[in-house]
Parts: sequence; structure tokens; C-alpha cells
Amino acid sequence: MTTAPPREALLNRIQGDIPIVERPYAAIGAQLGLAEEEVLAQLQAEKQAGVLRQISAIFDTRTLGYQSSLVAVIADPDKLDEVAGVISAHPGVSHNYRRNHRFNLWYTIAVPPESDLSAHVDLLHQLSGAQVTRLMPTLHLFKIGVEFDMTGQLALNAKSKPAYQQEQRNPDYQVSELDRRFVLEFQKDLPLVQRPFQEASEALGLSVDQLAAHAERMRRAGALRRISAVFHHQSAGFRYNAMGVWAVPQDQVADLGQKMAEFRAVSHCYLRPTYPEWPYTIFTMVHGRSKEEALGKIGAIAAEVAPDIPHEVLYSTKEYKKVRLEYFIPEFEAWERAHGLR
Repeated sequence: MTTAPPREALLNRIQGDIPIVERPYAAIGAQLGLAEEEVLAQLQAEKQAGVLRQISAIFDTRTLGYQSSLVAVIADPDKLDEVAGVISAHPGVSHNYRRNHRFNLWYTIAVPPESDLSAHVDLLHQLSGAQVTRLMPTLHLFKIGVEFDMTGQLALNAKSKPAYQQEQRNPDYQVSELDRRFVLEFQKDLPLVQRPFQEASEALGLSVDQLAAHAERMRRAGALRRISAVFHHQSAGFRYNAMGVWAVPQDQVADLGQKMAEFRAVSHCYLRPTYPEWPYTIFTMVHGRSKEEALGKIGAIAAEVAPDIPHEVLYSTKEYKKVRLEYFIPEFEAWERAHGLR
């Protein structure tokens, strides 16, 4: 395989785990044969160009005690923007898209331990004027982890071991006060400076080594997935996402879900509930530089592991909201009070 140019190699690398050490960008540079100054300069340039959105920790919603779900909505097409606007105003909604389907609006929502997820979704259904709302919670997580191939060298059916899977979670994990403070610090954008963990170290009263040790404790429990970069998909060249939904029979979901998760192109793979108007059990998300590339990745999955499984491809036609979920923030309680949920 051809060696990737320095820029593409760096962009691929920072989608992996960023080490909690005094000078992480120097450590990453050493892996790639780049000086620390080169790494910082390139990442600054990518941020200014709108490719790099942020570098921060990715936490597991459920291990932190949050309830979350994907939600599918049928809305009047003539009122879709209005419906989406009401839903996007909720502080627990992180993603909200129009898609090419009768279920034309899809959003993700998470609420803290003391809140009622169903009550929030029901209220959003009423406030927004949606016609039909269906909860699509994760019944089993086969894979989660967005990693764009910035080199363009990988085959559509390239495989990789899923970076994060459900069995890594500890369902009995108790979130401590230090965990909450750690989350508040590490969900911030990591600064592009030589010692980016200095601010968190001072705020928490821990050395960088102690931060690393606590992060490892949260990682072993499944509360922390990794610290990594997030790109603006479109600015990074990945303008299309496609959600492949598969009507996999229940006696095959464990086997086929695992096989689908092994495709490197798949960033998310879940088992979700069915409804009379929705027969699809497994969801796979892919991204592409073109619509054809995204659809080609779904086609590769169908051809190799699911040739006889009925499926559909839903792709985004408008992005209403896309942010990283922020945990333990006061805005959430304020929204609940304003809408009579507290």
C-alpha cells in the first residue's frame, strides 16, 4: 500500500485515541515522523479551514447514567423546517436530519439520570406538531466510532476490528463527583498548544499522570471511549452519509450485526426495535465523498454478507443540527423547568 502523505496520515491518526501525556502532539508527531511544531501548525490550519471541528473526549451516554435514543418522525413536508426547529432547540438533541423517506426527520436525544426520556420525546412530539414519532433506542451496540479514511486508499469492503462495543460497558458503574468534573473539563475542545491538558489538570487539582490514571479507570468501565478529533464532514470532503437499514430476522441479528460492524466504512452499527410500519432491525451508518461512494459502501455490505436481506438506504437531505452532546450542563435543567418537566 502506498504511504499516505503527512497531512492525510495526521488526520487519520488524530481520529484515534489522543494520549493523556504532557505533550500529546509531540507524541503523535513522533509516531508519524513529524515535529511537534508541524503537527500543531497543520492542525491549526485544518481548524481555520473548517475541516477540524474539535478534539475532545467521547463518553458513553449510558454508562454516565444518561438515557438516549434515536427518534424517527413523520412530519408534514410543508412544515418540516418548523418541526425540526422546535426539536433542535432541545439541549439534549445532538443530531437532527431530514432524510429521504416517509419517516422524514431523524434525531438523537439524551437526558440525564433524573429525567424521563419518554416524557421528553412525547413533549417534543406535541410541541413540534409531528404526525408520528417512534423511539428507536439501541437494543444492542455492535460498533460506534467515526473514522474517515482521509487517504482514499481503502477498499469499500475493507475490514477493521470495531473500536468500541457494548460488552466493554460496566452496567454497575457509579458516576462519582470526580467523574462529573472530569466530564465537564474533557468535553471541552482540547487546545492546540504544547501542553493542552494543563487547564484540566489545574481545574481538577490532578497531575497529568493522575488525569491519565483516572481516564483509564473510566475507560475500563466503559464511561470513556477515547479522546479524538471530530471533523466537519463536509469540509473534510465527506459530504454524504447513508443509513443502511436491514430487515434481518431476529435469529440472524447477532451474526450479521457483527459481520456488518467489521466493515471499516461502517461508523455505527446498532440493533433497534421494529414497528408495524418499520421492519428494519439493524442500522449501519457510512459516509462518503460522493453519494455514489456512500451507496457503494452499503452495496458492498449487501453483496458480501447480506445478499438476501431486504434493506433500504436513507440519506440526509438537510442537516438541522449536529453537535457533540454536552453532559451535566445547567441548560438542560433550565429547559425542563421552562417546559414543566421539573
